Amino acid sequence: MTDHIDDASRTEAFFTLHHRLPRQSPGSDATTRRLLALAGPLPDRPRVLDLGCGPGRAALLLAAEAGAEVTAVDLHQPFLDELDEAAKARGLGGRIRTVRADMGDLTGPGFPAGSFDLIWAEGSAYCIGFATAVRDWQRLLAPGGAMMISECVWTTDAPSAGARDFWHRNGSLRTLPETTAAAVTAGCTVSAVLLQPDSDWDTYYVPLAERVESADPTAPGLSPGMEWALAATREELAVRREYGAEYGYAAYVLRPADPRWATRPETAADREAVHAVNSAAFPTRDEADLVDTLRADAEAWLPHLSYVAEAPDGSVAAYALLTRCRVGDAPALALAPVATSPAHQRQGAGQAVVRAVLDEARVRGEALVVVLGHPDYYPRFGFVPASRHGIRPGFEVPDEAIMALVLDDSVPVPVGMIRYPAAFGV
Repeated sequence: MTDHIDDASRTEAFFTLHHRLPRQSPGSDATTRRLLALAGPLPDRPRVLDLGCGPGRAALLLAAEAGAEVTAVDLHQPFLDELDEAAKARGLGGRIRTVRADMGDLTGPGFPAGSFDLIWAEGSAYCIGFATAVRDWQRLLAPGGAMMISECVWTTDAPSAGARDFWHRNGSLRTLPETTAAAVTAGCTVSAVLLQPDSDWDTYYVPLAERVESADPTAPGLSPGMEWALAATREELAVRREYGAEYGYAAYVLRPADPRWATRPETAADREAVHAVNSAAFPTRDEADLVDTLRADAEAWLPHLSYVAEAPDGSVAAYALLTRCRVGDAPALALAPVATSPAHQRQGAGQAVVRAVLDEARVRGEALVVVLGHPDYYPRFGFVPASRHGIRPGFEVPDEAIMALVLDDSVPVPVGMIRYPAAFGV
């Protein structure tokens, strides 16, 4: 009965149904704060572009708690009016500028390249597509800037037929590894991924469900568009109740890859150069010999996780290796060694190759990486003391020197002792 309804009528009915709801997608203030921390550090008064801002729950928090100057963009003027009203009421009118614009066409004079420290898109990038958003929005970032883009993803490799049918009709989902691959292909590295908790869906769906239940579908004069919106929303809520464990929102903190350093998996032709870089970067040949020994260990060696960064002349400038280890009985990865040739140290080559190999591990569905290293260096990649997760080494070392990075928080983090490949000798 509603197949004949045009897109404009559907859109208007959708916005009417959602008007004055506390949120327009799954989320919470707690999640916004956590993502803000993951996106840092930021300047004292960061310039933030909030795309698909809706009524501005995130924009208000970013302005109030991060001291941000927020440009809030949406196509629905009533949402922007609602945000202006709330900003003035909270004394934030001078920090939030609302702009009616299309997030898929940010080419006007109000959006010059390099003009924002942080791009924020909670539950809105689907309007133009995640990969398109990642690719096109990068040009707006200032040096060192970051993007936070959330995307609905499968959290299972085998979704039920009912869930697949719904999402096939309403925007196809990717898995976490597939979404990571899309971000990397679009030119970014992944600083962090947060799978949002189920409670974030409740903050969105509970008020929405109450509104839908209070609507009278038999009321005289109900527009065909609103009939469609109510039916579509009821179906969406029912699918979430039945299949909610199979999908969720993943929030990505992304940064443009360093264009100075091309990164790629090692090839057989690189082995001599990799040996030379490791020999030159460390006081002894031990690390270089370790790599050669690990290559011969079929259980430890993962060919696609031995990575190099190329200098402009094509030579190997830096190297990073992930090999299979175990935490308790669960598979994990050990990051070691990481080496940069002396001629290219302190120029970003080491960071570029580490970010690249970690991205590749995410793409391949790995969940956990451990590293023994300098506690002032590895936290920039998201590593934290492993002891926070109940992970410990089998030898004496300062607690802060053994670190862990959770790549996929949709699965439980293993606990226990780290068991390295035999080549490590520990």
